Amino acid sequence: MGMAGAVVQLFISLLVPIGLVWYGRKKGWLSWKALGVGAAVFLVFSQVLEKALHIAVLEPGRPALKGTDSVWLFVLYAALAAGVFEEIGRYVGFRWLLKQHRGYGDGLSFGLGHGGTEAVLLGVVGAVNVIVLASLIQSGSFDKTIAPSLPPRQAELIKEQVLHTPFAMYVLGGLERLFALAVHVALSLLVLFGVRKRQFRYVLYAILLHAAMDVIPALYQVKVVTNVWVVEAVLLIWAVAAVLFIGRMKPAFERGGEKR
Repeated sequence: MGMAGAVVQLFISLLVPIGLVWYGRKKGWLSWKALGVGAAVFLVFSQVLEKALHIAVLEPGRPALKGTDSVWLFVLYAALAAGVFEEIGRYVGFRWLLKQHRGYGDGLSFGLGHGGTEAVLLGVVGAVNVIVLASLIQSGSFDKTIAPSLPPRQAELIKEQVLHTPFAMYVLGGLERLFALAVHVALSLLVLFGVRKRQFRYVLYAILLHAAMDVIPALYQVKVVTNVWVVEAVLLIWAVAAVLFIGRMKPAFERGGEKR
C-alpha cells in the first residue's frame, strides 16, 4: 500500500504543476521569467536562508527552540519563519528582479514557480524516497545494505512507516501540496499588488496571512492538535479562500495602474 500511495502522491505533486504551466501557456498568461524567479526565490529564501536559521535556533530532531521547551514559542517561531522569509523573498523578486513583469499573469506565474517547486521538493522527492525504500524492503536489500548502518530502532521505524502508512495519508500529502500551491499563488498576487502600489503594508499582510495558515500545522508538530484530518480541513479552507482571492484580484490588476 505504501508504494501505491507514494505513486499517487508523486503524480499529484508533479502533474498538477506541469498541467498548470501548460494551461498558462495555452491561455497566454504564463511568464517564464516570473516562473523561474518564483522558483529561485523559493529555493534561496526557504531552502537556504530559512533552513540556515532553523539550524541555528531549533533543537536537532525535535520541534523545540534551543534553550527553551516552550511549546508556544516554538509555534510562534514556526508560524512566522516561513511567512517572513517567503514573503520578503516575493517582495525582493517583484521589486528588483521583475521590474518589467508585474502584470496579473506574472503574479500567477511567480506563485506557480514558487509553489510548484515546493510541490516537487516535498511531494515528489518524498514520494520517490518512499518508493525506493519500499522496493529495497520488499527485495530484502534494505536489511542487508541500509539497516546495518542505522540504529536498530530507527531502521524498524523506517520500515514501519514505509510499509504501514495508510494509502489515504499519501493522497493527503499530494493534496496538501495543491492546497499550498493555491495559497502561494494568492500571496504572490497580494505582494505584487503591494509592489505595484508601492505600499509595503501588503507584504506585511502577506506575512501575517502566511503565519496564520501555519499555526495549525505547527500545533500538530508539537501534538497540541493530534488529528491530521483537522489540519487538512483547515488547509483546505485556506486553499478555497486563496482560489476565490485569485479570481477577485484579476479586475484589481486590470483597473489599477502601477505607481511610478
